[in-house]
Amino acid sequence: MAPFPRGDEKAAMARTHGATHTIVYTRDDFVARVKELTSGAGVRVVYDSVGRDTFLRSLDCIRPRGMMVSFGQSSGAIAPFDPLVLSQKGSLFLTRPTLFTYAAARDDLVRSAKALFDVVGRGAVKIEIGQRFALRDAADAHRALESRATHGATVLTL
Repeated sequence: MAPFPRGDEKAAMARTHGATHTIVYTRDDFVARVKELTSGAGVRVVYDSVGRDTFLRSLDCIRPRGMMVSFGQSSGAIAPFDPLVLSQKGSLFLTRPTLFTYAAARDDLVRSAKALFDVVGRGAVKIEIGQRFALRDAADAHRALESRATHGATVLTL
């Protein structure tokens, strides 16, 4: 199996898929770069899948009344924090969505699935399979996901 892409390679892949600006958060001061790119304003939304290593600094990237969507914790669990921090940083909103909540009702699941297959069918998004693992190697797939050594979709095959 080929080595998984990291840092600059993932940034290059993001640019290939249409990203205008990329930041390698493990090397670059991502808060300073976001402020530079937004002329100091910050962004409306941060989608944070990393968790512990980026959570508090990601809040510093958001403009007043902006939102943080925390949807993963690949670096570990987010430490407890005082919600007062959200008001101090500009009346920020924080959400931790789960698929189960959004797909709990059958009608919501069907509507979401139709919307997903529509954008995929139109080519508006590209599904990139980054790695495949035989089902018998599911533990290896899990370790790769945990260590952030994957990109794109991870597929288990028979």
